[in-house]
Amino acid sequence: MLDLIHDKLCGCKRDPVKTREKLLLSAFEQIHEHGFQTVSLDAILRDTGVTKGALYHHFPNKNALGYAVVEEIISPTLSAFWIDPVLESDDPVVALQQLIRTAGETMTMEELKMGCPLNNLSQEMSAADEGFRKRLDEIYDKWRGGIRSALERGKKHNKVAGHVDETSTAAFLVASLEGCIGMAKNAQDMKILQQCGQGILDYLETLKP
Repeated sequence: MLDLIHDKLCGCKRDPVKTREKLLLSAFEQIHEHGFQTVSLDAILRDTGVTKGALYHHFPNKNALGYAVVEEIISPTLSAFWIDPVLESDDPVVALQQLIRTAGETMTMEELKMGCPLNNLSQEMSAADEGFRKRLDEIYDKWRGGIRSALERGKKHNKVAGHVDETSTAAFLVASLEGCIGMAKNAQDMKILQQCGQGILDYLETLKP
């Protein structure tokens, strides 16, 4: 109610969609940098200039905001980079190799130090909150499923060797990619990331017919 009165007095016109997006982006950035449990709603309000009433209009509590970050930012971002290009290619092995090279070439030291948002939240929140655990597991499941489907399609186009087990290979690749980033983050060493990435690239070669 106070927000509505303020709007009338100042002649302001609110855009609920933009306000929600602003809150989500700020929350994502702060969670990525500091971790979910450390971030406060007050810090997000200061960063965005959004009122507390507007925040609670969109998100009833901090967990709801965190869940939305997972569902609306982390999940679609990962899909757009790691899943969709592989599913759209007739040669998933080459597509994965290209993605790994692109990720390694474009990652900055600052990004490396912050690590993978998905992996960070999994380590921090899976044992602490079932809502986070389920949502994060859905992303991992979608990632594994995307690679599995792509490998199946690759076999049909004679781009993936017949002996390859799609399910176990998909699980291994996702774990390896996340492990590479986690290990390099801990070492704060880009060389570790490059060495580990090269190992995955070499493994992918063994999947070719």
